[in-house]
Amino acid sequence: MKILILGGYGTFGSRLVRLLANESQLTLLIAGRSIKHAEDLCNKLHGYAATTCALHFDRDNSDIEKQLRFIQPDLLVDASGPFQSYIKDPYRVIKACLTTSINYLDFADGSTFVQGVTQFDAQAKENNIYVLSGASTCPLLTATVVRHLAKGLTRIHSIKSGIAPSPYAGVGVNVIRAIASYSGQRVALIRRSQQTFSYALTETMRYTICPPGHLPLFNRRFSLVDVPDLKILPDLWPNIDSIWIGAGTVPETLHRALNGLAWLVRWRLIPSLTPFAPLFHWVTNVVRWGEHRGGMFVAIEGNDRDGQKQERSWHLLAEGDAGPFIPSMGIEAIVRRVLDGKKPASGARAATMDLELDDYEKIFQNHAIYTG
Repeated sequence: MKILILGGYGTFGSRLVRLLANESQLTLLIAGRSIKHAEDLCNKLHGYAATTCALHFDRDNSDIEKQLRFIQPDLLVDASGPFQSYIKDPYRVIKACLTTSINYLDFADGSTFVQGVTQFDAQAKENNIYVLSGASTCPLLTATVVRHLAKGLTRIHSIKSGIAPSPYAGVGVNVIRAIASYSGQRVALIRRSQQTFSYALTETMRYTICPPGHLPLFNRRFSLVDVPDLKILPDLWPNIDSIWIGAGTVPETLHRALNGLAWLVRWRLIPSLTPFAPLFHWVTNVVRWGEHRGGMFVAIEGNDRDGQKQERSWHLLAEGDAGPFIPSMGIEAIVRRVLDGKKPASGARAATMDLELDDYEKIFQNHAIYTG
């Protein structure tokens, strides 16, 4: 199976490559604008079971379809981004995959981008290919966990979820750009069963992640983030009362500083934090202290078949450097299912129904990741 990974040497792409490098059935084409960076990663993977190859590939070139016809991959994974900044023809890669009948997955965390993929559903089915967007922690892992927790419930009233990365996670510049672009900006969400809005990084809550049998993370401050889950999950549970998704970054002093800057944007004292993204990226990767571990939680409230109120939660703890690989594990799981003959159904959609929690758990077992 030949997989073309755009941005294959970037933060998410390189981790996906490392997760799949032990699979002898795969040819991993590590692609991007810098052939040198792609070659450097290939050299580091020398001796692994998968075949790796470096390619120059610019997603903004006008001859993208020609490039795909020449390469002829079985699957294209877009790990570039930031998807929030794709303004002019944001779906050009997807359109090229549809024209050339190539399966497509991405790490998109832009709400509008992920939600808009359904416009290509009929064309994808006609070409018998799958186009899955948001095949990462948000919304894929979140939705997978909620579906697991909701078993036996007749209705879900609320969903709360938060990601608490380790301060040593090594956040990529595109992730920082994405966060800076929406900080203090309006975020559409469901509250009191109504479609309304709030402002990113100006709402906070505290939560302690504590999977059974393991030392809990220190209590964290979580701030509202703009992720696809806020728009996609209501499609799965249309009668839901509220959805809230947050990020719990540390050190908390820097987190609070970012909250303050987000308020300046909300008050229209400054237009955007985007110009500060390079500074934020430097600070988050230099000023680091705290636990070398991270985690995630998903909590739901609902009613069982007897009408009784139920509160259920799922906690994930990632020790050391395991956490940063979690966003790439969804695509790893999908690829491994394809190798086992379990190809996703054709069509274009948000990646919310294509894995079960057991698919993730099988991968977590190979890493210092614990859930419960």
